[in-house]
Amino acid sequence: MTQVHLREGLEELPSYRQGKPAPARDIPTYKLSSNENPYPPLPSVVRRVSEAASTMHLYPDMSGRALVTRLAERYDVDADCIVLGSGSVEIASQLMRATAGAGDEVLFAWRSFEAYPTLAIAAGATPVMVPLTDSLTHDFDEMLAHITPRTRVVLICNPNNPTGTVVDADAMERFIAATPDNVLVVIDEAYQEFNRAEKSPVGIEVFRRHDNVMVAHTFSKAYGLAGMRIGYAVAPPAVADALRKVAIPFGVTSLAQEAALASLDAIDELAERVDKLVSERDRIQDALKAQGWAICDSQANFVWLPTAAYTDDVARVLDDFGIVGRVFSGEGIRISIGLPEANDVVIAACAAAYPATTPHPLSRTTAQG
Repeated sequence: MTQVHLREGLEELPSYRQGKPAPARDIPTYKLSSNENPYPPLPSVVRRVSEAASTMHLYPDMSGRALVTRLAERYDVDADCIVLGSGSVEIASQLMRATAGAGDEVLFAWRSFEAYPTLAIAAGATPVMVPLTDSLTHDFDEMLAHITPRTRVVLICNPNNPTGTVVDADAMERFIAATPDNVLVVIDEAYQEFNRAEKSPVGIEVFRRHDNVMVAHTFSKAYGLAGMRIGYAVAPPAVADALRKVAIPFGVTSLAQEAALASLDAIDELAERVDKLVSERDRIQDALKAQGWAICDSQANFVWLPTAAYTDDVARVLDDFGIVGRVFSGEGIRISIGLPEANDVVIAACAAAYPATTPHPLSRTTAQG
């Protein structure tokens, strides 16, 4: 056993679990555990990346000048407000390292994005997790009650991962107005492109109204660049500068930057794909509600089955059909939206799973929310 001294508290640090891959089976299997875009990269994006590959022996532009300029123009903000990272999760990691340390607190709803508590603990801070409401939405009253002089950051995942629920714009505005000005409110919009809720806030508009608000976006989901690892923040200049100071040097590759630029050039084509995924999401939700499932309307590229104590039983039925979802034992199962043929199997699998789990609180007639 190694005698090397390791930092105290690492034993409490949960490892992030990557979405389970689809195993080799004698039936078709579908990996719907990572919220990946099921469509292959656009040809125009592949060409741009292929052309950029000839310069892979050189370091990337650490400032990402071309992409930062493009994003600043898109949102009509100063370029000093844009910070790049290797996915929105790295943006969140930069945020923790720049704002929180030993004795500080990072507040967020729970359940929400799995990486939040890990990143907070890794930074030496204490994660404060406030349970979602019965309808699986952020409980802003409770979150406000948990803000203390030690609170440095509040994370709002909208749409929320893994439930797909969204916050109400007016409710969030009241929450931010009541939050101390020295607490940074971060709106994580990794799934915003799939959001069709009329009363849900738009992060960039909230950012314009408040000096203590930051917005995090990613190219992984709607843009289909999960393998390239690139995201960005729109933040107040002082916060953005702090994020850049703690960022990994050259952390965003040249290929990722070129892929992002090409994707912005192809925004109309990508929007068509997003619309198809939204249509498929709604088709699945309508089918599951007709089967009797008590599901909340998701505004992301996944659906959430609130299976509670029956989670492992339902997961086994899904597995029998070749469906690999994200299983949270004792809580629920998140199933990403795939191509239509995969979604057909999801509907069939859920129809088979539901009778096996009744009677219990999954029934639409008895479940809260």
